[in-house]
Amino acid sequence: MPRRRAKCRVQRRLLKAIHRRLAGVVIECLPYDEAIARYDRPGALFYLDPPYWACEDDYGPGLFHRGDFARLAGILAGLKGRFILSLNDTNGVRETFKAFEIEAVETVYSIGTADRGAAAAEVIISDGRRPGDGCAEQLGLL
Repeated sequence: MPRRRAKCRVQRRLLKAIHRRLAGVVIECLPYDEAIARYDRPGALFYLDPPYWACEDDYGPGLFHRGDFARLAGILAGLKGRFILSLNDTNGVRETFKAFEIEAVETVYSIGTADRGAAAAEVIISDGRRPGDGCAEQLGLL
């Protein structure tokens, strides 16, 4: 029985730590434009992970369209907060989001592909550094 109590104490401590860490975090299930409009303010950070370019129907037919990429780019251009966006590295992505900082990264896909473990090219797109904000340097994000 003592082992079980020790395990429960560890789980309680872990849950308390998770609770403290996520206390100010909001996770929503809304269309991207509604979520951004609702929460955009100075100090907000949006992480966006839309369907990959040329895979718009992967999460269901009609949920995301090719034109949504340009619409998203327009919304991001007017943000009061900050954003980080990840997508596959294609010419269309680079053209659509050319107004922002684009960093090429290599990753390995481990699900949804027959060639598990194959290297894949992606981009991390952001609004970049803003003079005097210290945010990027402090967090080591950009």
